[in-house]
Amino acid sequence: MEKNNSNQHNDYEIEKSNGNVWHVSKKGNMQVPAIIYASDLLMDKIKNDKTIEQIVNVSQLKGIVKHALAMPDAHQGYGFPIGGVAAFRKEDGIISPGGVGFDINCGVRMIKTNLKTGDIADKKRELLNTMFANVPAGLGSKAKVRFTDEETKEVLEKGAGWAVKQGFGWKEDTDRMEENGCMKADPNDVSDKAIVRGKPQLGSLGAGNHFLELQGVDSILDEKTARAFGITEKGQLVIMVHCGSRGLGHQVASEYIRKMEDKFGIDGLPDRELINAPLSSDLGQQYYNAMSGAANYAWANRQMITHWIRESFEKVFDRSAKDMGMNIVYDVCHNVAKMEDHTVDGEKMSVCVHRKGATRSFGSGRAEIPEIYRAYGQPVIIPGSMGTASYLLVGTKKAEDVSFGSTAHGAGRVMSRFAAVKKFRSEKITDELEKKGIMVKSASWKGIVEEAPQVYKDIDEVVKVSHEVGIGNLVARMVPLAVIKG
Repeated sequence: MEKNNSNQHNDYEIEKSNGNVWHVSKKGNMQVPAIIYASDLLMDKIKNDKTIEQIVNVSQLKGIVKHALAMPDAHQGYGFPIGGVAAFRKEDGIISPGGVGFDINCGVRMIKTNLKTGDIADKKRELLNTMFANVPAGLGSKAKVRFTDEETKEVLEKGAGWAVKQGFGWKEDTDRMEENGCMKADPNDVSDKAIVRGKPQLGSLGAGNHFLELQGVDSILDEKTARAFGITEKGQLVIMVHCGSRGLGHQVASEYIRKMEDKFGIDGLPDRELINAPLSSDLGQQYYNAMSGAANYAWANRQMITHWIRESFEKVFDRSAKDMGMNIVYDVCHNVAKMEDHTVDGEKMSVCVHRKGATRSFGSGRAEIPEIYRAYGQPVIIPGSMGTASYLLVGTKKAEDVSFGSTAHGAGRVMSRFAAVKKFRSEKITDELEKKGIMVKSASWKGIVEEAPQVYKDIDEVVKVSHEVGIGNLVARMVPLAVIKG
């Protein structure tokens, strides 16, 4: 039995079981116990910040069921830890912007090709430069296309499907996305200010940990599932895109945090950052609508970027994207709350699952999984940090049983952006990556420094824990060839 003390001086006991599962016993104001999925190595990192304190705080929220969870990549966030998962009863539960995140539906999309890494050996720089010219990136970056307020509201309502109808992609693209790239939303619950912020940014990568990356399949760990997902051989070229709802999502989160604090206050909360509204309240439903609209914006954003990636390949290779087999493998959503059916203590119930920096990981047979993948389970995409591997996994029935169908979403930071800027130099990082054969292009030197590989946890360790616990099983490993950062 291992003891830990939070900064609030509440003692809680952490007990390790089954190798990579840590239990925090229900105590004090905790409504349910907390569980952390981590190896000893990852737990040492997790203990260095407020992750454990934050997941204990989450366990105290009204209407929470079963347990509060921290995924293997968990680290300190706003309210919930990043990598935090919790489900709340429909009848008396809450919805919390801090349990969703500011970058609503910050997600990852994987696009396959029938090209090999050798096919781009002498075209890599040209391809990188062409994509960099075609896909706006960087802090405050604005898209190439201008939209009206009414068009932006359509995006909030229709998501990726809107972008496809406008010519940004193929009809079958939405068949390979979580929620088919659209949640039911009411654009009227998104403020004019949020629309003003989002309107010029639709179709842009942004900054921070967002990226566009050319990758080569390094190893296939589950051949049957990989083939079903379109990954057929080692050396296959794939593309990964990581971005979200840009300023619009941030504005939605900020505004509803203020509205919830004004209406419901912070009395009784273990942390003011966990401000929330009853899920059944008018304000709770308005936030859910606005959050869903921001999620739809993010799916449309990634869809437009996908279109420009395909155009870049067509220009460089003088072949059609269809001919190069540039289908979407899948698009996963992080930073979201969703109404889902789950079995809790033997009872099937509708709950609002918050996944803050976590990936949905449903097993085979769930109706939410696209029909083409339903017999296998949901594709789960877990990107590494710049310069390290990324992974394709598959969801499991066990994840549905133990983690509300959730697993990790990335490597997880171990160093703040401020600390990274003080410690590293962009030229050195770029040189080190170039020596490994990884080309880097960024809109700013800070984009490289803040996202250096050294500021993240070991992605191999994160996915190993996911696989060993059984909440997301390994399918394929990819390594970076060229990276675009904001």
